[in-house]
Amino acid sequence: MTTGRFLSLEGGEGAGKSTQARALAAALETHGIDAIVTREPGGSEGAEAIRALLMHGDATRWSARTEALLFAAARADHVEKVIRPALDAGRWVICDRYLDSTRAYQGLAGGIDDEAIRALHAFGSHGLLPDRTFLLAVPAAIGAARAAARDGLAADRFARRDPGFHAAVAAAFDAFAAREPARFTRIDASLAPAAVTAAMLAALADLLP
Repeated sequence: MTTGRFLSLEGGEGAGKSTQARALAAALETHGIDAIVTREPGGSEGAEAIRALLMHGDATRWSARTEALLFAAARADHVEKVIRPALDAGRWVICDRYLDSTRAYQGLAGGIDDEAIRALHAFGSHGLLPDRTFLLAVPAAIGAARAAARDGLAADRFARRDPGFHAAVAAAFDAFAAREPARFTRIDASLAPAAVTAAMLAALADLLP
């Protein structure tokens, strides 16, 4: 049986990752590809329980080090229970955030060494990386406006952080994309939603049947 493909969507707040994950799955279906959409933190029963701990409460509820450990634990369960079984069954997996978000938020923006985060990932998730990662890039002002319109007063612990933190996250994603061009594809997420989906699909042309 052919092993499936693993895609992740990354970017800052308001980049449209959740919307585009669903749209990409629908576009892939027109090519005869069975794709599931999942998210991080979360995606499995155990990981969703950890998500509740991570996303709610005061912004200072957890230190960056504790967050990195919780994200690694959630990801380990997610990979074991959802992602790896789907790939082994020949399905494609589209994940709304994955390891690179931890590297950006808790790593470069949070002050945790990237090698430490990668070591946690190697232990918890056997180092599984996506075949392709789409960085949905959007100007900070547009992303913040979208996130505010989406969340209102219900913004999570991460969305509520100050502009300097989010600027550091954006810089981290840019650095990852520059260092790993074989895996990352940068997409202008300020375009119309249909154009963003089309750009991602075009970037997958070599993998499509």
